[in-house]
Amino acid sequence: MASLSVGVACVLLVLCMVVPSLAAVYTVGDTSGWTTGIDYSTWTEGKTFKVGDTLVFKYPTFHTVDEVSSSDYSTCTVGNAIRSDNSGSTTVTLKAAGTHYFICGVVGHCGNGMKLAVKVESSSSTTATTTTTNPDFSYSSSNRSSFAAYFITWVALIVILVINVSLWQEF
Repeated sequence: MASLSVGVACVLLVLCMVVPSLAAVYTVGDTSGWTTGIDYSTWTEGKTFKVGDTLVFKYPTFHTVDEVSSSDYSTCTVGNAIRSDNSGSTTVTLKAAGTHYFICGVVGHCGNGMKLAVKVESSSSTTATTTTTNPDFSYSSSNRSSFAAYFITWVALIVILVINVSLWQEF
């Protein structure tokens, strides 16, 4: 029974280390999504974005998610996107520290506030750099929070199974 207790303690220790290290998933604009009429600078307030976090843009397909340079962001210049998507669901993993800029490429939408600047901190204890790098656009609907839920569920089921098997062996 002592070896079982040690095994359970090890599993719980691993869970305690894995779960906090999982990156956050942010739905841009929360329930409103990526649309006009939202103040995205207010939306970012109080949020700490780290390398590895994910932004999920949900929007009607007449909008776009364009990754742009700082100057194109400031002037709402469309047509120079580094990357662009209009699928209606764009997932961007923030892979580097620095500020990342996104606008809607539909003429007039950026000028009406449909733009987002995200300051990303390093996920380690080192100071974040100020260079801007390109995040990868992803079109999958999977995210890390789903992985965490499945992982924890499977680990819990395995622990329960191990406990039950060891209890049956004692009889």
